[in-house]
Amino acid sequence: MNIKDMLTPTNVMKGIPLLLLLLAALNSYFIVIEGHVGVVKRFGEAMHQENPGLHFKVPFIETVEMIEVRTRKNAEKMASSTKEQMPVTVEVSVNWTVNKEAALELFKRYGGLSQFEQRILDPRFRSATKDAIPQFEAEQLIQDRASAIQAIERRLAEEMEGFPVVVDNIQIENIVLPQKYISSIEIKQTEKNLAAAEEHKLERQRLEALRAVNTADAKAKGILKIAEAEAQAIRLTGLAEAEAIEAKAKALKNNPLIVKLTEAQAWDGKLPSTMMGEGVMPIMDIRSANK
Repeated sequence: MNIKDMLTPTNVMKGIPLLLLLLAALNSYFIVIEGHVGVVKRFGEAMHQENPGLHFKVPFIETVEMIEVRTRKNAEKMASSTKEQMPVTVEVSVNWTVNKEAALELFKRYGGLSQFEQRILDPRFRSATKDAIPQFEAEQLIQDRASAIQAIERRLAEEMEGFPVVVDNIQIENIVLPQKYISSIEIKQTEKNLAAAEEHKLERQRLEALRAVNTADAKAKGILKIAEAEAQAIRLTGLAEAEAIEAKAKALKNNPLIVKLTEAQAWDGKLPSTMMGEGVMPIMDIRSANK
């Protein structure tokens, strides 16, 4: 049998039910991948949501809309002004996540993630940023972005209260200020660096002078200690000698024989060659002359 014989009207009519049955079988299930939930619609009306995995639906009647429940990132670039009315362009970003249990509600109210971003999140994010940035001066924005980020977070949290999403991790990606102001900041920073270097130099000189003073003071104290030790030694030696003399004097006073003993110990064995006394004629030693 050739193809022409197979494609007769009778055979084609018999094959239509089989084809419809095959299409119905292929259209009767769906798979929800991780990080998403499936919103099942019946004739366009959202009925229920399904978690990741294999699920079944009524063929040709029910369709499925996938809603991502993983963290998404929105970025905005907008013009604003600082506290001193200086024009500034900021690039900010925010992470946000759909509450998994509220995906069906979000779809019913806003029609999907893209519509929610365009109608709800983006306008409020821009509004919160433009309200927060003018609270800070240009130098504050450059040096303390964290404070500006916290201000945006507080404002956006108020704006998004009651919506089935969580917003967090706001970042100021870039800040573009007028070139004239950037140049003035660079000059100011250079002057600060020079002043800091000069202050460091003066501090080093002060420390060196203090070190020299401390060294001289320590040296003087050392000399003074040595002098005091020497004076103390001399004083103690004098006291010892005075105590010895005093003890000797007491001993001589209490025992006159010690005087005689001392004289005997000091005598060299020779008689005096000349003796003088009151009312006595001198006696000449002529022994050596007779010899």
